[in-house]
Amino acid sequence: MTLYIRRESSKLWKRFWSEIATEIGLLAENWKYLLAGIICQYIHGLAAKGVHYIHRPGPTLQDLGYFLLPELGQERSYISETVFTSVFVSFFLWTFHPFILKSKKIYTVLIWCRVLAFLVACQFLRVITFYSTQLPGPNYHCREGSKVSTLPWPKSALEVLEINPHGVMYGCGDLIFSSHMIFTLVFVLTYQKYGTKRFIKLFGWLIAFVQSLLIIASRKHYTVDVVVAWYTVNLVVFCLDKKLPDRTTVLLPVISKERTKEENHKLLLNGNGVDPADWRPRAQVNGKIDSNGVHTDNSLNGA
Repeated sequence: MTLYIRRESSKLWKRFWSEIATEIGLLAENWKYLLAGIICQYIHGLAAKGVHYIHRPGPTLQDLGYFLLPELGQERSYISETVFTSVFVSFFLWTFHPFILKSKKIYTVLIWCRVLAFLVACQFLRVITFYSTQLPGPNYHCREGSKVSTLPWPKSALEVLEINPHGVMYGCGDLIFSSHMIFTLVFVLTYQKYGTKRFIKLFGWLIAFVQSLLIIASRKHYTVDVVVAWYTVNLVVFCLDKKLPDRTTVLLPVISKERTKEENHKLLLNGNGVDPADWRPRAQVNGKIDSNGVHTDNSLNGA
């Protein structure tokens, strides 16, 4: 028993360091994309803070979702944030699962490059919409009489560049469309494509639907904010997914004509002992892959 544990621990340790080496190489190639995505998250935070300066409280607009769903109230508003945080943490941890698990291989760096591209595109559209028309915030802290419904004008340029640490919970004015739904739907759509567990995919869509109801019930957004997020995020991901090169899936060994059939068969079964020069991207696209592992469909630019 002790020998088995040691052997498995040794395999796990080797797999972990192998993944570290691979991901460091990918990070060296793609750090600019990750950095650009992170900077855009900062810019989106500044934009959300900026609209809070010009937000003016007013009567809550007539909303179908508010008629159908009772308000959670200030005491239970944490429920929506708890669900969202659980989704975020679960997805974040899943993107690192290849370091310890033998399931379908993905590359963490490339997955996050792809996710950030989806987020940035959706957030760019979101900033345009909530600056085009400012709606009176429906949340309790954005209503008339609240001291934080409008931020005081900044006293220095440095204050403008600071991100409000409470902006996620207590922002006002950045309504159409929901940022929480952007993240949730991007995560669910990404797992839908690269995940392996069918019940988790179904559970992810259920959680996204429940999250939508909780956002409305907690009065963080109007129903239109959630509805617009559902079709906008899905359309953006669908369009970008067709355009972005996809190298996030496993690299399989290319069959070499110089080897015997028995040797090639053993390599495919064991997945080791392959010359690094013989590894190529083998993502399936309409069943058309040439002998070099390159897609023959010229309409896609897979890298």
